[in-house]
Amino acid sequence: MIKVMTVFGTRPEAIKMAPVVLELKKHPEQIQTVVAVTAQHRQMLDQVLELFQIHPDYDLNIMSQSQTLYDITTRALQGLKTVMELEKPDLVLVHGDTTTTFAGALAAYYQQIPVGHVEAGLRTGNIYSPFPEEMNRKLTGAISSIHFSPTLTAQGNLLREGVNPDNIYVTGNTVIDALMKTVNDEYDFTAEGLEDVDFKNHRIILLTTHRRENLGEPMRHIYKALRQIVEEIKDTEVVFPVHRNPLVRKVVEEELAGVDRIHLIDPMEYEPFANLMHHSCLVLTDSGGIQEEAPSLGKPVLVLRDTTERPEAVDAGTVHLIGTDYDKVYKETKELLTNEGAYAAMSNAVNPYGDGQASRRIVQAILYAFAGATEKPDEFNV
Repeated sequence: MIKVMTVFGTRPEAIKMAPVVLELKKHPEQIQTVVAVTAQHRQMLDQVLELFQIHPDYDLNIMSQSQTLYDITTRALQGLKTVMELEKPDLVLVHGDTTTTFAGALAAYYQQIPVGHVEAGLRTGNIYSPFPEEMNRKLTGAISSIHFSPTLTAQGNLLREGVNPDNIYVTGNTVIDALMKTVNDEYDFTAEGLEDVDFKNHRIILLTTHRRENLGEPMRHIYKALRQIVEEIKDTEVVFPVHRNPLVRKVVEEELAGVDRIHLIDPMEYEPFANLMHHSCLVLTDSGGIQEEAPSLGKPVLVLRDTTERPEAVDAGTVHLIGTDYDKVYKETKELLTNEGAYAAMSNAVNPYGDGQASRRIVQAILYAFAGATEKPDEFNV
């Protein structure tokens, strides 16, 4: 029997860790599962916990108004110190690249508890893009004892950094596991603000923006380009779940409020958002996770960033990296809406991120590395 503690605090982490938690709990005779959440994002985290019916053993509830990176880091570190001293887990699992991820890994390291890093090895090569995520994942990787890489590319990044290959398992991405449990062809949208969206006769463009590096003028360029698109192409509509950051909302209101066929709505829970992706024609985003999710649904993704830690999708052709320049956003979006061949090439490309079995591989690797199981997991490879 080994005790495995999972630590997460934001909605993206919860989405990707939920399938792992559920898989860990399938082995009660070998694994004691402890769930600790920091609630770095309170409301959005709770939505995912409820959807997957996960009840944390510990909830630090650290979120505060106008919280800074210093606030999140110190509160998470202090809270997790107490939890780990009490539970004394054999392994702490963290996910990805949030401040909770780094604080969780550091708290475990200070108590000499092995760390397992889910979604390990993503890199842009620029410690300030995205900020602070790139450095969070590099520091977490340096602390981790076992690395669960979603792809061979991510594995290669770790190998170049000197990580022992015996400690790396290529699993696919757990977000695909979560997505397969969530998407429904017959989903009925009830979210406020979607009542007037014509899903049957119009092509839906899903837009999300939230990155710190895109605040201000870069976002303004994006919004102006999309406003021009819907004015020119009459069978299109934009659905935009607007981030709660007041700096984002200010520019959105100035550029897009009241524009016909552009629907500004509040951030969505994971289940309706996943199904909105499924029912959209095209996705424009500066998010990391959506670059993995949308291609698995056959949706082309235009990434509103200059760098990406997920180059596999660019190489596969499911994602184009376009930045935030007005002309580029306008041109690339219009091309996909007016050129059937260009659209088909992206929507039919093979998704390089997973097959829905990542969580099974992760738990099998834990049992092999920490609990004496004799069989290694199979390796994910497109």
